[in-house]
Amino acid sequence: MKIIIIGAGKVGFSLAQRLSEEKHDIVLIERDRERREIVDNYLDVMTIVGHGASPRVLEAAGVKNSDLVIAVTDIDEVNMIACMTAKHFGARKTIARVRDPEYAEYSKSFFKQLAGIDLIINPELVTAIEISKVLKTPAALDVEDYAEGKVQLVELRVDPGSPVIGRTLKEAVLPPAVLIAAILRDDKIIIPRGHDTIKKDDIVFIVGQTESMEEAEIIIGTVRPPVQKVMILGGGRIGLYLAKILESYNMDVKLIENNREQCEYLATQLKSTLVLHGDGTDLDLLKEEGAGDVDAFIALTSDDKTNFLIAQLAKQLGAQKTVVQVKRSDYIPIMEHVGIDVAISPRIITAGVILRLVRRGEIVSISLLEGDKAEVIEMELTTPGPFLDVPLQKANFPAGTLVGAIVREGKVIIPNGRDVFKLGDKIVVFSLPQQVSKIESFFAQKAKRRKKR
Repeated sequence: MKIIIIGAGKVGFSLAQRLSEEKHDIVLIERDRERREIVDNYLDVMTIVGHGASPRVLEAAGVKNSDLVIAVTDIDEVNMIACMTAKHFGARKTIARVRDPEYAEYSKSFFKQLAGIDLIINPELVTAIEISKVLKTPAALDVEDYAEGKVQLVELRVDPGSPVIGRTLKEAVLPPAVLIAAILRDDKIIIPRGHDTIKKDDIVFIVGQTESMEEAEIIIGTVRPPVQKVMILGGGRIGLYLAKILESYNMDVKLIENNREQCEYLATQLKSTLVLHGDGTDLDLLKEEGAGDVDAFIALTSDDKTNFLIAQLAKQLGAQKTVVQVKRSDYIPIMEHVGIDVAISPRIITAGVILRLVRRGEIVSISLLEGDKAEVIEMELTTPGPFLDVPLQKANFPAGTLVGAIVREGKVIIPNGRDVFKLGDKIVVFSLPQQVSKIESFFAQKAKRRKKR
């Protein structure tokens, strides 16, 4: 696939790295020469210096023959104009990162019809939605929904008193509609088999019927009361979006922001949230406003170290759950090792959404686990192939992968080796990154035509 990426910031660099490793033909456009040199030094991709919305630059990048154009510069308008221009020249699909809340008011169909942009992605809004899902499931480190909410993926830390410790997956007593699909141990993702043993301090990824998740959480993790009182540090875009979502859940929200002008703006946008002007690093302020009494403390400043330190402080004061935003994804395992409950990266979430349009086949959604240590791929089987109606144990499904769930006619199936794929199924597959291309090839197989006698 020929892909043009406009903008060599963190998202652009990450996407170029991932997609070039998968042998896609990548051209990266960047007007800043220093950023371009970094890409040239570390990645095996073609780079062009120039303005990403320039017709001349896009033509030089080969836009007329491109399969996908991804615009992820820091300027919304540049991203939108670049996609509009690319579509005019013949690019098959376009993606624009758009962050301004003013644009978020318009529907996706508006941009597609008017500007020819196939996907508008707002990283801050998507991040706020992800955090809100974690708060709605108190014991979870992460939550993802699939198949219109019928299937759920929940990330849990194994409680020291859990009855599953020391047991193999075959021996672990879990609800019938739930499966342990992956284990994080020593910063490595394991796609387990029945003989693998669950250990203390493991982080497990369970997948299954949404209605069965609460029971599984009780068995594996620590039971926590519902989140009601929340304190947010940082009133930027993510903080604003998150506060609005939590207001819709009727949660008690306090938001601390150190910029007075931004506080005044937030107060006009929020209904029940208490907006506080102050320095979130002020211990007396945190104590006075009850940081130690909240069910969840969310640190969303632009500085990773500040988020980590203040969340740690809130935890020591008594906050039940801490969530921090991180710009550098390599900080995530460090933070989670030293007591932060959830570290979340807008860049990783954005990359997961964009990868859906890059993957071959009938991909519905893609989630990246623990940075990019594993992928969860939701697919709909709409094309006949030799993989249909064959027991999974005989289907030569790629190693390092696992089918976590099959949704058929509205019913969730947690498959075993005797189950088969049927046309029309929605499936959820777990995979190590190096096996993703093999999954794509597996489902790209076409049914062989029968020869006429």
